[in-house]
Amino acid sequence: SNVTLNDCLKFAYTISNDLQIEGPAWIRNKEVRFDITAKTALDTPRAQMLLMLQRLLTERFQLVLHHEPKERSYLALSAGKKGLKIQSVPADTPNPGQTSVSGRIVSKRMPMPILVLLLSRFTGQPVVDMTGLEGFYEIHLEWTPESLTAGGGAESVAGAQSGPSVYTAVQEQLGLKLESRKGPLDILIVDHAEKTPTAN
Repeated sequence: SNVTLNDCLKFAYTISNDLQIEGPAWIRNKEVRFDITAKTALDTPRAQMLLMLQRLLTERFQLVLHHEPKERSYLALSAGKKGLKIQSVPADTPNPGQTSVSGRIVSKRMPMPILVLLLSRFTGQPVVDMTGLEGFYEIHLEWTPESLTAGGGAESVAGAQSGPSVYTAVQEQLGLKLESRKGPLDILIVDHAEKTPTAN
C-alpha cells in the first residue's frame, strides 16, 4: 500500500538497497505511488510468491528489465569463524511482536533475505547475503546506531558507551560477519516501465 515501483521491485527481487536499481527517476518518486492487492494460497512458498509478484509487476507496468554487474561498494554478510549463534526455527513458528527499528532487530522467525534488507536499511549500504543459510531463524540483535556516536557531546559519549556497533553486534550476537567489500554487484536496470499500470 502506498509504495513506489522501486519499493515493489526491491521486495519482488529481494534487493536490499536503492543503489542496486537503476531506471527512470519516477520509479522512486514519492509522489508516484501505488496500491497493490494480490492473493496467494496460505502455503505458497516465499520463493514462488516472489516469482508471482515479479510476473504481476512485469504485466501491469509493461516492464522491460535486465541485470548488469557494476563495480560497487557493499557490505557482505557471511558466516563467522566462531560458529553460528542463532537457532533455526520451523516455517510455521508464530512471530508475535517483531521489532525492526534502528538499533534493534528482534524476530522469532526471520529468513536471511529479510535480515539483509533490514541491515541495508539501517546501515544505508547495499548488503549481500553470503551466509548460505536458508529457512528461518530466531533473531535478537541490538547495537548502538552511528547517529548516537557521531557529532560529539555528552549524549554522543553516553550513546557510544551503551552498546556495540552493528558490525560488532552481528558478530557477537548472531555469529555472522558484516564486512565492507568492493566488486561487481548485480544491478537491476529498468529499461522501460509504464507510469500508469493496467487495471485489474
